[in-house]
This record gives sequence, C-alpha cells and structure tokens, in this order.
Amino acid sequence: MTYFEGFVAGVPEANKEVYRKHAADAAPIFQELGVKRHIEAWDSDVPEGKVTDFRKAVEAKPDEKVVFAWFEYPDKATRDSANEKMKSDPRMENMGKTMPFDGKRMIYGGFDAIVEEGSEQGAYTDGFVVPVPKGKAEAYQQLAAKMAKVFRQHGATRVVEALSDDVPKGEVTDFYRAVKAEGDEKVVFSFIEWPDKDTRDQAWQKIMADESLKPEGEMPFSGQRMFWGGFEPIFDTARSREPAHA
Repeated sequence: MTYFEGFVAGVPEANKEVYRKHAADAAPIFQELGVKRHIEAWDSDVPEGKVTDFRKAVEAKPDEKVVFAWFEYPDKATRDSANEKMKSDPRMENMGKTMPFDGKRMIYGGFDAIVEEGSEQGAYTDGFVVPVPKGKAEAYQQLAAKMAKVFRQHGATRVVEALSDDVPKGEVTDFYRAVKAEGDEKVVFSFIEWPDKDTRDQAWQKIMADESLKPEGEMPFSGQRMFWGGFEPIFDTARSREPAHA
C-alpha cells in the first residue's frame, strides 16, 4: 500500500496565497525526489475540541489557520530515499529560509497505509488524527475498513487510514503530543476525500443518523482524544489544474 508523509501546520490567515505559492514552487522538486502526490488543504470546518483538536496540535495563534497536508510515495523505501536527498539538496535549504509559517510548530511523520479505498481525488477533505493502542491496531484496521466502505457508499472518492511508522518526537509539538498519546499508543493519520463539501455534509448527516452504524462494545481507540476537521485543497499535484483559491 501507499506510504504517507503527513503534515499539520499553523499558517497565518493573511499568508494563504503566499503559502499556496510556496507549495506550488516546491512541488516540482518534491516530485523529482520521489513524491507521487502532494496535497495542501486549508482549514474550512475545524471544530474546537475539549481535549484535543487541530488548533491545539500546532499551538495555532488567533490569526492562524490550520493546514492538513500529505505526500504520497509508492513505498517506504522511496520515501526514505527522498528524505535523504532532501537533506542535502540546496534548493530545500533555500526554501526553508522563506517558509511563510512557523516550522517549529509543524507536526509531521511517516505513516503506513492500513486501509486504502478508492483512487479518485476529491475537492474536499476530512482529516483525522487518532490515538490507537498498539495491541488494538488490528481491531482498528478492521473497523476502519468497514467504515471506509460506508463512506464510499455515501459518496466519498477515497478513504485512507495510515498507521504511524516513523513519527519523530518534536521539541515543541508532534503527533504524539497532539493526541496526548499514552504508553505504547500509535497514531493514525487518516483522511476522506469527497467530490465537494455538500456531498460530505449530506453524507455525515445520513451516517450519524443511521442506527445500524452506532458503535457496539469497546472502541479500539480513544474517541475523546481523536480530532478531526474539514479542509479545502488549495494545491494538489494530482489535479489537472490548481483548485480555485481566495
């Protein structure tokens, strides 16, 4: 299955266009180094959580929005090779000097796909970050695979669940802190792509009202520490043209 490098960052709202251009300028370099697809999605419907949420994950400031982004690789070996090349590429060093956001608060890491349903790209994305006990990873995968088919039946173009594989601990922020990981918990980086926001909103309304989909028994993850949100792609190398932006 596909290997993912997942990112979450806080970006000043005033820098949206600068950020989009920065990503667009960097994309050809990433593709040259092995990235199969590169997508950047902008905060659209990101709720505030009592325990965790996307804003808390990156210590977002009042004037900042959250970006949910990822790179796709055919496998981990390609990703590892790309990361090594990035470390010594002078173009990457130059880009690092002009980032339109605080890189110290960005969280990132490598994730191995455990569920991958569908292949078409969407124009709206739901992003999730979930803490899963290591011993319940298989049960989580089974539940996620079941729900992926439900999302697809309700119009989702693609559903991905990816389990932490190479996720570093950061000095300021990281994925583990974002979900307040306990003991041997792993982190899942997950997303659902939809044709548009209306399809997504209608699908969730139907799914939440469907009694047959209500969970039974103990869930294989901590729902209180999971967080999610809706994001609008502002750059996607898989699309024939860049999505419209404000």
